[in-house]
Amino acid sequence: MTIARILVIAGSDSGGGAGIQADIKTITMLGGHAMTAVTAITAQNTVGVSSVHPIPAEMILAQIDAVASDIGIDAIKIGMIGGAFAARVIAERLAQFENVPIVFDPVMVATSGAPLADDETIAAFGQLMDIATITTPNLPELRRLTSEEDPVAAALSLVSAHRCAVLIKGGHEEGDALADALIEEDNITSWQGQRINTTSTHGTGCTLASAIAMFLAEGHGLPQAVGRAREFVRVAILGAPGIGQGGGPIGQAEVRLDVGPGSMPRMNQVTMTVGDYAKAVTFYCALGLKQIVDSPENGYARFETGGGATLSIQADADEVISPTTAIYLECDDIDREVDRLARLGIAFEHGPRNQPWMWREARLRDPSGNTIFLYKAGEARRYPPWRIAD
Repeated sequence: MTIARILVIAGSDSGGGAGIQADIKTITMLGGHAMTAVTAITAQNTVGVSSVHPIPAEMILAQIDAVASDIGIDAIKIGMIGGAFAARVIAERLAQFENVPIVFDPVMVATSGAPLADDETIAAFGQLMDIATITTPNLPELRRLTSEEDPVAAALSLVSAHRCAVLIKGGHEEGDALADALIEEDNITSWQGQRINTTSTHGTGCTLASAIAMFLAEGHGLPQAVGRAREFVRVAILGAPGIGQGGGPIGQAEVRLDVGPGSMPRMNQVTMTVGDYAKAVTFYCALGLKQIVDSPENGYARFETGGGATLSIQADADEVISPTTAIYLECDDIDREVDRLARLGIAFEHGPRNQPWMWREARLRDPSGNTIFLYKAGEARRYPPWRIAD
């Protein structure tokens, strides 16, 4: 298989911030195929949870069996469980899957504070930890699972009792410095970071667990999977859309090229030499790129393009610029874009033309002579009729 197949067993969040919805967004952005076994339907938004409807256990099992018998499963993520009986039968069914990584996020309380698991359900979590590869509780959940106040002692007790790794998530700690720790039977790995000042954290736990499952499915070791998943979550928090009146969702769609699937390198940054810094900044802003770094004293600027790739300029008045490399910027409506830029006084060497390689493109140069193409290729960029067979 060339795509990781991830089964998510969790509840549905009608607000789209957490649960199944967050899991699907995460797995999709990381290049995987998400499959679901819905355990509960919730009516919730960024402010709170107003209603929870558990799905019968036999229907949960039917969903698991349906995807396993046809599509196959490379990793499993478990989130919100509708009840104790469901937790037990899910654990029994998943015990039949050999060599499939299982990530268990023991969801007990929503970001808004609404309870999502009763005492009996939490007591049944032990059976899920028995089959899990890794469990990812936050600090309140860790204390609830063990009655231990010290996080490391609590994690070690779970590792000893259930033989699964435990990720201690430090997001509920006070202060600006954050620390996460992966506790395994024979190893401890820790990460340090700075708190991101935001109220948009709804779905971070779901997103982290799904990303870990995705990377485990691709064959990464636990420390590597957790490290890459943490990076995904942090970028998603920084890219949060800022919607809702309470704890808003994070921006999985904004991660794009920052953390990706597999081991293939991602092309997401190009730097060009220019002669005049101010003229170059004006030109690239006029093209519609978003300037995100402005350092005129160093002659350096960086711009973000649609899709998340970045383009930088480095000014050097003494450099002889040889335009041997062309930068291509794809536009959904190239004719309209060329017309807009022409009205701003930007000159083109030629306007939009249909090319034999199935692209429509227009050519221009920046103030330093670097070659720029605006083009529209659509599927012909990656999937031309003459593409080499996979």
